[in-house]
Amino acid sequence: MNGIVVSGDVSLFYRKLGKPGATPVLLVHGLSYFSYDWLPVAQALSKDRAGAVDREVVAMDMRGFGDSTWSAARDYSVPTMAQDIVNLLDHLGWPRAILSGHSMGGRSTTFVAAKHPARVAGLVLVDFTPENAAAGAKRVTQIVAGTPERFASVDDALAYFGKSDRIRFENYLKKENGGFVIKRDTHFRDLFRKLLDTGERPKLGVDMWQLIGEVRCPILSLRGARSDMYAPESAAKMKAANPRLSVVEVDAGHDIGGENPKGYLAAVRPFLKVLEEEEKNHANERG
Repeated sequence: MNGIVVSGDVSLFYRKLGKPGATPVLLVHGLSYFSYDWLPVAQALSKDRAGAVDREVVAMDMRGFGDSTWSAARDYSVPTMAQDIVNLLDHLGWPRAILSGHSMGGRSTTFVAAKHPARVAGLVLVDFTPENAAAGAKRVTQIVAGTPERFASVDDALAYFGKSDRIRFENYLKKENGGFVIKRDTHFRDLFRKLLDTGERPKLGVDMWQLIGEVRCPILSLRGARSDMYAPESAAKMKAANPRLSVVEVDAGHDIGGENPKGYLAAVRPFLKVLEEEEKNHANERG
């Protein structure tokens, strides 16, 4: 089931799977991704190991991405995008949820977990650290900054990004002015072009290391073993930032959910099981 919720100056699009049961999960994509990319994982997470549907899972398009609308004010700050998540949780009627944020999505989900602790039962950070490794940062900057105004065809887009999944790109692109454009606000492309031109990095306005330290729920940090964004030495720094955080490596690059969904699930399912036990204990204590 697909849905839309108004949040501030945008409308957020989301894809909902499963049915009420265990603690629901919200999946939040990264900069070069959107909700469609998380559908296989969402489908799997909505079922128990026996294949019975026992959980609601939602994959959302962040403001400015996918089928969500663009912010007229170009407000893509971490607090605003975090508030979008809270507004979506309210819309879904989820008092508590498990959040999984990939890369850029890790910022917003961390902010929600830190500032709205009653709403978050657990946090999964997918190949995200506050400090991107140099090689990955350079790669992403060049790809995003160099993205053409439009592609003549889907094949041209596949060639530019070095990808082969045509169906995915047919969903990732939209027809416009006789060509195809990415479903992402050009604001992000412009930020990276400014970075290349002036060396000025976008200002987050928040201290992500501090926010990770503020989180009170369990945190699972997934690192792609071949990631060029999450440096190996950052794992120790992540664990030092919060004693509730554990790191698990998955055989993948930066796009863990897309490259190795089974690896993602193998790492996340035990984490969800522990969270479910904690949720039951909390419910018994409250009861």
